[in-house]
Amino acid sequence: MSADQNRSDLIRAMARGDWGTADRLLAEIGDKGLREGPQTITAAFFVAVQRRFGETLDLQQIANFVATTRQRYADGHELPALAMEGMIRGALGEADLLDDIAPDVAFSAQIVILGTLLQDEQWTEAELEDFIHEVEQTAAQYM
Repeated sequence: MSADQNRSDLIRAMARGDWGTADRLLAEIGDKGLREGPQTITAAFFVAVQRRFGETLDLQQIANFVATTRQRYADGHELPALAMEGMIRGALGEADLLDDIAPDVAFSAQIVILGTLLQDEQWTEAELEDFIHEVEQTAAQYM
C-alpha cells in the first residue's frame, strides 16, 4: 500500500472511529519512517479545527470542546487540557502557544482532537473525500 493511501486511510479510519485500523496505520507510518505521516495529521488537524471553529476565537467554546473530548476517551484525562486548548488556539492563529507544548503531547493531542472533530462531522463519503483532498493539498504545501 502506498504512503499516500495509508495517510488517506488513516483519516478515513479516524472519521469512522475505527481506532484499531487507525492505530495500525499510525504504526505502519511510523515503522516506515515516513515524515509525511505526522505532517498529514498536522494538516488534517489544522483544516478540521479551522472548519469547526471558524474565524471566531471563542475561548469558552474551545474549553468546552476540550472538556467534552477528554471525557469521550478512556485515557482522555491524561492529556493536559491547557495543551489541548493551546493546540486549537494555535491552529486558529495564536501560533506562539504551540511553542511551549512538547512534541509528543502535541501529536497525541492532535490525534484525539482530530478524531473527535472527524467523528462529530458524520460526513458522507463524498464530503470525507473532499476533506481528504483539502488535507492533501494543505500538506503538500508544507512537505
